[in-house]
Amino acid sequence: MLGRRHYRIKVFQALYAWFQGGESRQDVAERALLQSIDKITELYYLQFSFFLEVIEFYRMRSEDGKNKFYPTEEELNPNMKLLENSVITGLQQNKGLQKQFHNFKFSWTEEQEMVRKIYLKVKNLKDLRSYFNQETSSFETDRDIVYRIFKKCISKSAELQFYCEERNIFWVEDYQSAALFILKTLKQIPEGFPDTGSLVSLFPKDEDDDPKEDKKFIVELFQKTIAQSEKLEELIRLKTKNWELERIALTDIILIKMAMIELMHFPSIPVKVTLNEYIELSKLFSTPKSKLFINGLLDKLVEDLKKEKKIKKKGRGLL
Repeated sequence: MLGRRHYRIKVFQALYAWFQGGESRQDVAERALLQSIDKITELYYLQFSFFLEVIEFYRMRSEDGKNKFYPTEEELNPNMKLLENSVITGLQQNKGLQKQFHNFKFSWTEEQEMVRKIYLKVKNLKDLRSYFNQETSSFETDRDIVYRIFKKCISKSAELQFYCEERNIFWVEDYQSAALFILKTLKQIPEGFPDTGSLVSLFPKDEDDDPKEDKKFIVELFQKTIAQSEKLEELIRLKTKNWELERIALTDIILIKMAMIELMHFPSIPVKVTLNEYIELSKLFSTPKSKLFINGLLDKLVEDLKKEKKIKKKGRGLL
């Protein structure tokens, strides 16, 4: 389900912890890395489960309002448009999604106060009022409101994020990644999506997508960056004569090391792809000036590695 960029991020995080002295055994650190990647899938389905629980709470409140002693006009005649939303009903009926909920044993019975808080945010959402006021609706408008509700009320929920972090230490950094995958799913979900289909199947597959190859990429990138760390540092040192290595941010050094390993040991990944990816990662994890520093240094290193014929690309990754 994850893409190569997210794999790089997870490897970077594992390497940062390693070089900070967080774990003394490499095999343990490696298992933790793979486990953290597996857990993103569970987090993906957990957020979907919570979203549908909020919708179910919305339905129950709509029904309860009719049974009050002195119901308001709005309570007597609640707007059912959201509950009849074609995307929501499709998600509720999707057997693949329900199967995943069952497999992971999600339950929100003890978390109804959190569900209520998010329900109130959904109910008071301006986007929802606008949706209710639309004279006509279509699959596109149904999909759009579901996307907006999830983005504004679920993906940004401090309550749900705290709940997830309490459940699993691997989810501290992964909450937003899982939320982004759900938003990606909602954007791509087609009209008439079959109730037996898997939501993950919506993600476009690259011709090179292969779980075994993905795992190989993750493990080799992690292992080789550690194994060749000292050699890589020496190459970096030669190109930064005006800098003491200790003055360079650890995040920058790790990203440069990872990029060099990719350049030299992954022949199917184009040089340009590797350079672009690590410059993008520097924007996420390093200082504002790191982008220019990493870009300039990698350009020099690539030039030398090419001359020494240490970069050998093939197939789609031709130089």
